Amino acid sequence: MSAPPSQPAPPQPQQAPGPQYAQPPTGQPVPVQPPTGQPPAPAPAQQSPQAQHGAGPQYAQPQAPLAHLTPQVAQAPQIPQAPQAPLAPQAPLAPQAPQHAQPHPQQASGPQHAQPQVPQQPQAPQQPQAAASGPGPQAAQEPGPGRLLQYRFDGPEDAPVLVIGPSLGTTWHMWDRQIPELSQHWRIFRYDLPGHGGAPAHPAAAVTDLADRLLATLDSVGVQRFGYAGCSIGGAVGADLALRHPHRVAALALVAASPRFGTADEFRQRGVIVRSNGLEPIARTSPERWFTPGFAAAQPAIVEWAVQMVRTTDPGCYIASCEALAAFDIRTELPRIGVPTLVLVGAEDKVTGPAEARTLVAGIPDARLALVPGASHLAPVEQPAAVTDLLLMHFSTAWQDTLASIPVPPNPGFAAPFAPVVPVAEITASVDLPDPSPTGRADRYERGMKVRREVLGDAHVDAATAASDGFTEDFQDLLTRYAWGEIWSREGLDRRSRSCVSLTAVVASGHLGGLAQHVRAALRNGLTPVEIKEVLLQTAVYCGIPAAGAAFEIAQSVIQEETTPPA
Repeated sequence: MSAPPSQPAPPQPQQAPGPQYAQPPTGQPVPVQPPTGQPPAPAPAQQSPQAQHGAGPQYAQPQAPLAHLTPQVAQAPQIPQAPQAPLAPQAPLAPQAPQHAQPHPQQASGPQHAQPQVPQQPQAPQQPQAAASGPGPQAAQEPGPGRLLQYRFDGPEDAPVLVIGPSLGTTWHMWDRQIPELSQHWRIFRYDLPGHGGAPAHPAAAVTDLADRLLATLDSVGVQRFGYAGCSIGGAVGADLALRHPHRVAALALVAASPRFGTADEFRQRGVIVRSNGLEPIARTSPERWFTPGFAAAQPAIVEWAVQMVRTTDPGCYIASCEALAAFDIRTELPRIGVPTLVLVGAEDKVTGPAEARTLVAGIPDARLALVPGASHLAPVEQPAAVTDLLLMHFSTAWQDTLASIPVPPNPGFAAPFAPVVPVAEITASVDLPDPSPTGRADRYERGMKVRREVLGDAHVDAATAASDGFTEDFQDLLTRYAWGEIWSREGLDRRSRSCVSLTAVVASGHLGGLAQHVRAALRNGLTPVEIKEVLLQTAVYCGIPAAGAAFEIAQSVIQEETTPPA
C-alpha cells in the first residue's frame, strides 16, 4: 500500500501555557522543564485564552513541521488544506527515507530499514500484499485474514523499539509531531487500527484481539521487547499487553486512557448511530470531543483534518472498536500492571479526564501522573511539545532493561508470569471436580447477566434489579439464568437472528409492553431500522394488521430515539 501524495501541512497548533507536571512516587507534582534547546517562548499571535492572561511559562513549538496530517486512506479523497506559508524545519530528523513518500528500494534516501516490503497500492483495502523495504505503511504477509496490522517504522534500526498506538477514529498521523524527537532515541513503530487510515477492514471487537494482532505484527518483524505509548483505545491495548504479556513491555505510557471508558451503553449507542447514519454524525462532533474550543477556533485546518480522518474510517471497524471499548474494564486488574507507567491526560479532557487518570495512578503500583494544561482528548496534537517532553523524560528514565535484562520465552505468544515458576511435582491429568452448585447455577447466572447487559444495556438491567425485592428477586434470578444464561447464550443462532425471532414472538403474543426494549436490543445486536421494518411487515402477514400496526408505532418511536445523533 503506497502513501498518498505529499500535501502542505496545516498550521502549527499553539501551545497553551502552564507547567507540565509529572507525579513522582511520593505523589508530589513537580514542574517538568523543557529540554535543552527549547526554552519557553512568548506566545505567538494566535493565543489561547489562558495565554492572553499571561499565566505560566509557554512551551516552545516542536521544531519540525507537522508532516502531512492526512489520513493514510486507500482510494480516499485528499483532505483540503488551508493556504499557508511553508514552515522550515529546524530540528534534525533521524536519518531515514522520506516520511510519507513511498520510495523504490533502490532509490530511497537514507538507510533502509530491515522489515517487510512496502505493499503496493491495492485495488481494495481488504487484503495486504507483500511489501518492499523502507518507511511508510507496511502489512507483512498475513498468517490469516486480518491477523496483522498496518504499520510503519521511523528511526534508526539499532535503537530500542517504542510502539505508539492511536486513538479511535484517528491514524498514526496523530503522533506526527512527536516523531522527530522520539526517533532520535528510539526506533518508532506506529500502527493503524483495522479499517483506519486505509488499513485492511478486518474488524476486531475486543481489546485483547487488537493486542494479539499487534503482537503478531511485531513478531513478524522480529520485535520482542518494546516500550509502549498509546492514546485512548491505543492506551487500552497497552494496558492489556502489560497485563497479559508483561515480559514484552519495558515501560508504558497511557495517554487519555481509562480503566473503563464511560459506560458500555454509551459505546453501544454510538455503534447504533453509526450503523443507522454512517460516520458523518461522529465526524462532525469529533472536534468538540478532541480539542479545546480555543484550539478548534484557531486551527481550522487541523479540525478539518480530524473530521476527514473519521469520515474515511471503515464504519464496520469503527463499530467493532466501540464494542471493544464497551466490554473493556480492568479496574480490578490495575495492581497487576508491573511496569513503570506514565499516565498523561489533558487538563480539559471531557472524554477521559483527570478523574480517570487518577484512578489509573491509584491502581497501578509504579505510576506517575502528568497533567497537560490547555489540552483536551488529543493532547499529542493539541500540545505536541509538552507531550513530547513528558514521553522523552518517562521513557529515558524508566527504560532500564529494554533489550535483554528480561529473557523472552521461545514462544512469543506465551504470557509469561513475572517470575519463572518451577513445578514441584509432575502435572497429572485433570480431574473433574463437582460443581459447587448442583446445577451450575452460579455459572449460568454470571453468563446470563453478562449477555443480558450486552443486549439490553446496563441502564435497563440496573433498573430491573434495583426494583426487585424479596417477592420478585427469584423471578429476576430465573430470568437471568434461564432466558439469558441458557437460551440467549446458545450457539445455534447469532444475536441478530434471535432478535428477529424475539420481535416476531412479542408481536404475535400481543405482549407489546416489552416490545420497546426488544427493539433497542435488536439495534444493539446489529439490526438496522430497515431490517426491523421488514420483520414487522412479516408479522403483519402472520400476526395480523392491528398487532403489526401497534408494533410499528412503538418501534418508530424507539428507532427515532436511538438513532438520532446528538445535537
